Amino acid sequence: MPVPPGISIDGSSRHVSLDVRNPDFFRNPLPAYGALHAHCPAFFWEERQQWYFASYDQVNGLLRDRRFGRQILHVATRDELGMPEPKPHLKDFDALEAHSLLELEPPAHTRLRTLVNRAFVSRQIEQLRPEIEALSHAVIDSFEKNGEVELLKTYAETIPVTIIARMLGIPVGAAPRLLDWSHRMVRMYVFNPSFETELDANQASAEFAAYLRDIIANKRANPGDDLLTHMIISEKDGERLSDAELISTTVLLLNAGHEATVHQIGNAVRTILQSGLSPAELFATEDATERTVEECLRFAAPLHIFQRYALTDIELEDGIALKKGDKIGLMLGAANVDPRKFSAPDTFKPDRDEGPNVSFGAGLHFCIGAPLARLELKLSLPILFRRLPGMRLKHEPHVKDSFHFHGLERLDLVW
Repeated sequence: MPVPPGISIDGSSRHVSLDVRNPDFFRNPLPAYGALHAHCPAFFWEERQQWYFASYDQVNGLLRDRRFGRQILHVATRDELGMPEPKPHLKDFDALEAHSLLELEPPAHTRLRTLVNRAFVSRQIEQLRPEIEALSHAVIDSFEKNGEVELLKTYAETIPVTIIARMLGIPVGAAPRLLDWSHRMVRMYVFNPSFETELDANQASAEFAAYLRDIIANKRANPGDDLLTHMIISEKDGERLSDAELISTTVLLLNAGHEATVHQIGNAVRTILQSGLSPAELFATEDATERTVEECLRFAAPLHIFQRYALTDIELEDGIALKKGDKIGLMLGAANVDPRKFSAPDTFKPDRDEGPNVSFGAGLHFCIGAPLARLELKLSLPILFRRLPGMRLKHEPHVKDSFHFHGLERLDLVW
């Protein structure tokens, strides 16, 4: 396979040079992924100075490999690893990360996840179906007569942030502030955030934590029938969540509970409209809808990289030697288009049945909100296409210059 412009691959040394800010790459990474699969699906990324893995089998396997973890300082010191000290201007952001479910390893991860997981199992989530359907219709009612809409802020953001806020028992009227804090914080997860981005993310973290501290105090005084109250009063082995753990977990659920879903709704609508396939057929039955949603998740995943630490010295089967504390990158978006796993991987084929995608991860850190995200997609997408059958792209949408999170700047539609 030819190597597209902007990427340099040395197959013998498995070294790759690739600029994530190259518009040809972040707008459509599939050609670069195809070249990686053809020449070296496990490679040392020069600009990042660490090993990355693109093949489906390796990504799926390494996500489940307990020799790797999301944190490292529970098994090694900063001095031992040559790791720099925390940045003082990120103390509020780091305080939230310190107790984040996404960043913890057992036993802390097990304890936290057990207390939260009950609200996110499929049978609990299924009870939200009428609420999600009603909300989808209500939002469309608000713009249908206009003949056009910018879908991301009007529809794709409103549904997931409203649902997760209601689940947690946080006032839905706070949604604009929650979205603002979330957007400012998640900019920290892209490669090489600027000093200004760090300062802004820290300020957002401080504001978010202060807001939740007041909400939690109110819930303690006035318990409700909601997830946040459940987390406050639940115990495991005689222990309850501390305020710091409650705040971090709530921030994670709010951020993760809508960021990826917003991008996925936008990516899915764009993909379907550009495919030339009939939306009526794609969503004709529950089974067809489920296949369409899974293919959208595979073909246009919202999250493309998940990173982990080697918890000990490791030599992988293909001769890659890793030292304790080395970071590796798992390329979820690339794994989803591995030709060894998926036939014609660069083609959107909603009728394929070739196994699961890895868009929600796998193993210990499999996305806790996956059942909720899937239900939101399975309801909001068919309703949108049924209500607006003449919907089309107003113009070619711009992809965000944000490689980790593959999504659109905006999505303008007309009908």
